[in-house]
Amino acid sequence: MKPTTLFYILIAILILSFIIDKILDALNTKHFDDKLPEKIADVYDEAEYKKSQAYKKTNAKFSNLTSTFSIILTLGFFFLDGFKYVDDFARSFTNNPILVALIFFGVIILGADILTTPFSYYKTFVIEEKFGFNKSTKKTFWLDKLKGWLMSLILGGGILALIIWFYQFAGADFWIYAWVLVAVFSLFMNMFYAKLIVPLFNKQTPLEDGELKTAIEKYAKKVGFTLNNIFVIDGSKRSTKANAYFSGFGTQKRITLFDTLINDLNTDEIVAVLAHEVGHYKRKHIIFNLASSILLTGFTLFILSLFINSSILSEALGVATPSFHIGLIAFGILYSPISEITGLFMNYMSRKFEYQADNYAKETFAGLPLITSLKKLSKNSLSNLTPHPAYVFMHYSHPTLLERIENLER
Repeated sequence: MKPTTLFYILIAILILSFIIDKILDALNTKHFDDKLPEKIADVYDEAEYKKSQAYKKTNAKFSNLTSTFSIILTLGFFFLDGFKYVDDFARSFTNNPILVALIFFGVIILGADILTTPFSYYKTFVIEEKFGFNKSTKKTFWLDKLKGWLMSLILGGGILALIIWFYQFAGADFWIYAWVLVAVFSLFMNMFYAKLIVPLFNKQTPLEDGELKTAIEKYAKKVGFTLNNIFVIDGSKRSTKANAYFSGFGTQKRITLFDTLINDLNTDEIVAVLAHEVGHYKRKHIIFNLASSILLTGFTLFILSLFINSSILSEALGVATPSFHIGLIAFGILYSPISEITGLFMNYMSRKFEYQADNYAKETFAGLPLITSLKKLSKNSLSNLTPHPAYVFMHYSHPTLLERIENLER
């Protein structure tokens, strides 16, 4: 295959992906004004439903703008030999393959982030502010940016440097070492993310003694779930939207409740949400997701090892000197259709797991408070309650509110 042919295949993949996304967005948009089904008609009153429709339409228009800007920027970078210029820039400082790759990706990632920051700023301080969600200050916004860049530099840069180092001494077998590295890192982050990363962005405090803690401990004891770590996170620092999540294994497992969740729901509803999270743990969903992620990573790295030595990947992007980092860019695009398929499978499994976790909460606690909590959370986040089925199939990791309620009522 000629480099020019591969170049246009890469372009075709990018454009086709964009078109499919826009078709799905258009289908979804047509359902924004649908009448709410009877089972969820009580989520919004008339004024609230109009507000949710306005929020959906505003976000849809904004998404069209940002995605169009992104595809134009990306295609422009391809056709104007952007990768060649950045590669030449990186090589003007050093010939060390690891340093060249770090500079190369640093320039591209930082440049892309700077160009898209005005959009995220507008999203936070105009759209989210207009609809009453934003609680973030400009100081918090910029500090989050700086911390994000620093984490990308340390973690992302460190992992990339090690993978290229593996490639230098192991050749095509580098994928085995890289796979072990990513697997260990994934396991470590799953265990200690809440302790090491979350505190950089949010304050976590143990749940205070009282009615809620007593109810949670009573439920945990009932289902044989050892739980010594219940934390409250200051989610209200950035948004009024609520959440809860489970993390870790063994002695490191913990439940984290957003303070907004505690403010929005009553005690039974919070315990029902927690029971859902415990259901994920009891049904081994967390282990499945972690194992699947590690296996998919291994598969991806193995496929990468079959192509990374080919100079055509670099030549297709206009770079004369073959390199791991340029090949990685081309491979990432070529692999994206496979990634889309595996993503669909993981979304399917995730939706299935949500039903199982809901059922566990119903069986071990109660279904009604989980239903009312889901309704409240949907209302408070102005959720889209009438998405198009194709959009759900492609993008949703959770079933729709209606589907979850129908499952709980069966």
